Amino acid sequence: MTATASTTAPAADGRTLGLAHYAARGVLEHVLARYGATFQQQVALRAAVTADAPRTPDDLVAQVQHSLKADPADIRATLDELLSKQLLTTDGTHLRPTDAGRELLAAVGAETAPITARIWGGIPAEELAAAGHVLALVAERANAELAALTV
Repeated sequence: MTATASTTAPAADGRTLGLAHYAARGVLEHVLARYGATFQQQVALRAAVTADAPRTPDDLVAQVQHSLKADPADIRATLDELLSKQLLTTDGTHLRPTDAGRELLAAVGAETAPITARIWGGIPAEELAAAGHVLALVAERANAELAALTV
């Protein structure tokens, strides 16, 4: 028997958000491990691959820190790991993804696509839109609270 959300599901809160996040992240980390990559490496590499223009290390650190709320020193270490694995390369003062870096993201994406389809499939569009709205609002408010705590 497959467990699914029911109409009597509890209201969304921090715990349900966290449980959903860690369940989905666990799936991704399982796939990434087969490629010898970590979640933080994937986030940093994706930031480099999807950038409109080559990014400096400081730009990538800031973007990943905004996304993950991770320590900048840890993010710099992650960039060094990506450079040593030849998934990123230095181009003057910028970092660029290598073909191997792009191929890694493509392979992980291809492997996770059917899993993602099973996870998200069958959820009505209006429910996804409502959830997206709520999650964006929660992220905005949490970022504002974090900013207030760190001044």
